[in-house]
Amino acid sequence: MSRFDRVITIVMDGLGIGPAADSARFGDAGADTLGHIAEYMGADWRLPNLQRLGLGNIREDDEMIGITPVTAPRAAYGRMAEISASKDSVAGHWEMMGVPVTEPLALFPHGFPRELIEKISNFAQRPVIVNKPYSGAAVIHDYGEQQRSTGALIVYTSADSVLQIAANVDILPLDELYRICAYVRSITTKPPYRIGRVIARPYTFMAPDDFTRTSDRRDYTLKPTSTTVLDRLQAAGVSTYGVGKINDIFSGMGLDDGVHTTSNHDGMAQTLRVVRSGRGGLIFTNLVDLDAKYGHRRDPAGAARSLEEFDHDVGTLLPELGDRDLLLITADHGNDPTFHGTDHTRELVPLLAYSPSLVSATEHDAPALLPLGIREPFSDLGATILDNFGVDNGPFGASFMNALNAEPAMA
Repeated sequence: MSRFDRVITIVMDGLGIGPAADSARFGDAGADTLGHIAEYMGADWRLPNLQRLGLGNIREDDEMIGITPVTAPRAAYGRMAEISASKDSVAGHWEMMGVPVTEPLALFPHGFPRELIEKISNFAQRPVIVNKPYSGAAVIHDYGEQQRSTGALIVYTSADSVLQIAANVDILPLDELYRICAYVRSITTKPPYRIGRVIARPYTFMAPDDFTRTSDRRDYTLKPTSTTVLDRLQAAGVSTYGVGKINDIFSGMGLDDGVHTTSNHDGMAQTLRVVRSGRGGLIFTNLVDLDAKYGHRRDPAGAARSLEEFDHDVGTLLPELGDRDLLLITADHGNDPTFHGTDHTRELVPLLAYSPSLVSATEHDAPALLPLGIREPFSDLGATILDNFGVDNGPFGASFMNALNAEPAMA
């Protein structure tokens, strides 16, 4: 029998919580997404619902400004450390689901080879411009006019294993952009072009300082290289539902169904809708705004607003959870908006595990919630989900279910 009927896992994309042991190897020594956002906002900044869960307790030895520990956190708390040879969303999510990316994906710090660009151009029957690392907002600012006048594809990359194609939807219809990206995905699955993600980046454009990246982004990822936690759950008859870009990250593998979203708030609204529906199993949510809209754009004030909105939405979700629900909140990597460059940062990520049935340290003679420490690898999260549903784990990860002092009511 499952300990919890339902596990709701929310990934706050890009919410690092301080340096990992290998941060320097990735050029990210000193990165601290949440700590630096808090420092930027000052001592009066608060995330009350997340703090009540124990967000501030995670770093009791290194307190963050404003995000202070509470005496009796409502959740078990800790951090997770990644072992994948990458720091992007695919690696982070795959590792959570039991498949670390142990071999580096292809990187193109100087742009893509001519022969690949020619294949893209010939298929699309359009010229290709840019072809170098670029910030997503800056590339539209700098090349949007040229794209509008020529109909070219804006192709660019970053420090991660991504090939991104940006296009003005008034010039290139969305379905055509998707068709081109699907083709590019089909020719970049093997070396030397083993690229983690091909990303469609649609936008509307009036002028260099007047454009909008639409919510119709689509990620075309590699298929997971081995059996994931999602596959194992599905094979065991446990329902799996993806919210946000989860379906894209796993190429639909291991998911019964799900929904794309337009924003973090929409992602939380969709999660709440599924919770209220009474659906059991795993609900797996990705919230991308902190990363895509504020981290990459190095906007700490916007990042703070995004976290405030998330905190408010968490406050709406918590009362909807019952004793046989387990909520896991974590992240896939860092994206420090105060750091140099515009790319992800290699950091530890937060881990909060909450259920109304978890025993608080303030309750009579009850054992306190155990700190979860630093869980390595991220696969410990997936192993815990499998443990809950009585499904055998794969080669990576160890369950922390025994650290959760809970006695859910019998179904």
